[in-house]
Amino acid sequence: MDWSAAWKSFNERHTRDELIACEPLLSKVEKRPLNEEQARAVICFDNRVQVVASAGSGKTSTMVAKAAYAIDRGFVEPNEVVMLAFNKDAAEELAERARQSFERLEMNVTVRAKTFHRLGLAIIGYATKKKPRVPSWAVKQKDSLQRLANIVDGLKDSSVAFRTRWDLFRLVFGRDIPAFRTMSKPAKPKADADTIRTLRGEPVKSLEECMIANWLFYNGVNYEYERNYEHDTATAEHSQYQPDFYYPDIGLYHEHFALDEHGQPPAHFEGYLKGTVWKRKLHQEHRTQLIETTSHQLRQNTWIEHLTYELTRRGIVLDPNPDRPIPSNGQTPMNDQQLLSLLRVFIGHAKSNCLTPEALVERVEQMAQDAFKHRYRMFLDILWPVMRGWNDALAGEGGIDFEDMLNMAADYVEQGRCSPRYRLVMADEFQDASQARARLCKALVQQPGRFFFAVGDDWQSINRFAGADVSVMTEFVERFGSGQVLKLEETFRCPQAICDISSRFVVKNPAQIPKRVHSKTPAIGPALRAIAVKKRDDLQGAVSRYLEELVEGVVNGSIPGEKGRKLKVYVLGRYNKDARFIPDDWRHRYGEHIELSFLSIHRSKGAEADYVILPAMISAARSYSFPSIMADDPIMNLAMADGDSYPFGEERRLFYVALTRARRSIAMFTIQGQISVFLMELVKDGAVTVEVPDDTRLIRKKCPRCHVGEVVSKKGPWGSFQSCNNYPSCDYKPSKRSAEVSRKGR
Repeated sequence: MDWSAAWKSFNERHTRDELIACEPLLSKVEKRPLNEEQARAVICFDNRVQVVASAGSGKTSTMVAKAAYAIDRGFVEPNEVVMLAFNKDAAEELAERARQSFERLEMNVTVRAKTFHRLGLAIIGYATKKKPRVPSWAVKQKDSLQRLANIVDGLKDSSVAFRTRWDLFRLVFGRDIPAFRTMSKPAKPKADADTIRTLRGEPVKSLEECMIANWLFYNGVNYEYERNYEHDTATAEHSQYQPDFYYPDIGLYHEHFALDEHGQPPAHFEGYLKGTVWKRKLHQEHRTQLIETTSHQLRQNTWIEHLTYELTRRGIVLDPNPDRPIPSNGQTPMNDQQLLSLLRVFIGHAKSNCLTPEALVERVEQMAQDAFKHRYRMFLDILWPVMRGWNDALAGEGGIDFEDMLNMAADYVEQGRCSPRYRLVMADEFQDASQARARLCKALVQQPGRFFFAVGDDWQSINRFAGADVSVMTEFVERFGSGQVLKLEETFRCPQAICDISSRFVVKNPAQIPKRVHSKTPAIGPALRAIAVKKRDDLQGAVSRYLEELVEGVVNGSIPGEKGRKLKVYVLGRYNKDARFIPDDWRHRYGEHIELSFLSIHRSKGAEADYVILPAMISAARSYSFPSIMADDPIMNLAMADGDSYPFGEERRLFYVALTRARRSIAMFTIQGQISVFLMELVKDGAVTVEVPDDTRLIRKKCPRCHVGEVVSKKGPWGSFQSCNNYPSCDYKPSKRSAEVSRKGR
């Protein structure tokens, strides 16, 4: 007998019977009857149930209905139910929605809705008989940084070694260097604002050379960068030789070569090794002193010892001074405040993801061999004493921070020191759960006869920066044990066209859980519009004209309104500064007919409007863009949850969130020559056409290397050439052959 098929058939019959038996509750628990997807999720009482919800699919309705159903059928008592939310506002909304549902059902009961932190605090208080407090300085950013500054000042005063590590990290190791295999081939530096500059102010060819120059500056070493070699070397094949560094006080040249442990350059450095041999031979022929450093030495951290030896044995006296005045044109180093901010965020993520010192060290060791591991090790050497000081300061006041709160609560529940009575634990927005939150949930339902119900949408996982780990959704069964994975695929918000476009866009990332979103919401007007202007200063005017069109449509009846309310319009920005694209006089001009609000896309999750405006769908090398190209310090990856490897994975989900806020239509605004790669993708997929009829060259070739910029034609001293307009972030240039083919194709 096929027991699996038999149980499946039995469960389906039971589900059908239960849907009929509970129809009065399921049709009345919310303002409108639950659909079948929601109803099945409500009555499914496996011990572990994950609901993968679409945007606007009524997950809150499903959660409160689950509580009502469980109590009505006698599975649990009201005080055995807890609904967990991520912040106070969300918890209050859950509680209010539950109250309204119970009132409709004439059930005189109350269920708890708590934040994870409030529950954690209660558990700690019960287990220890002494509820701790969270000091205000552990909550407020400004106060947290001041407390860290005091800790660091004390460490500097008591330890010369710590002070040296702190200053070296800020001044010399403040920027990461790329993995050896991904290095850009050195190019002659240009004296403009976009190049890599040293503390002393000169433009250099690479981050590696910048690091060396900054170390020399920190130690007060007199050097000249790329001074002409003392002998004439210009020939038909070679221009005048300019060694990387020259030390005039001792007549010493210094070349830094991009070579690995085998003396080989990156594979794409054509002709580099030949140039290296030529330079060495020149010094031999002219009997000039030459020392070398290599990329391998930088990554293995043997370069400082080597350079110190070569310079001091020739009479150079090192004079480390972190307060040496930096010229006005010099690179601004990482300052104390920036390093303190990095430490504070890192400590929070390390605790949220339950990372021990051993685990962090192991993460460094697991990095690729050609990564700049020394920078990570230096950071951890700074972190440990600071983190001990932070924890000691908390303990000194009998306090904890929010991250400790979750971990300690999970500890006490796992150890049996506190066994909350909850038999039905429900977690909202589970795609935003951290490892610590997931661990607490698992601990709460570890005893037999307990039920865990997690609702979320991995397509809307956009809070990795705040500790979210999307793997708690995508690896739910592996983490919590076998159970049911259900889906809410009907949305009550977006029309089908927006569902199709947004779904097709986000699932190009294979890491996302697949679902087929469908809607019965009628379409009103075009799902998407895209409008290009010539320059950034034109964006506000274009937004104003669009709002004027909406108002005209409401007035003449071509855009239907809803009785008793204005049209709701959101302007959603990737950054808060995008609010500047809202017309200053919109209330006076359009306020009679529309209700306009600005939200960052992150803050908009859970909200909805009739019309959504995305005012800055641009890609720009030197300013804010969407998708964002402003990455966190790579050090944060040590403590943060693993991000998926798909290009712009989280930014792609953020764009999905923006698209799915609209009940009717989305209008996107962009700049000619700076069109967002996301918008370009929609154009390529046939989802939208950019409205600029007089410019047939609006969509250019996307850069195959950075996937942000466009390949454009430029003019240089030696004629025209093609390159990525995302320079200097990307220095891609097509090969001469491919560029020629491209020109012939046009």
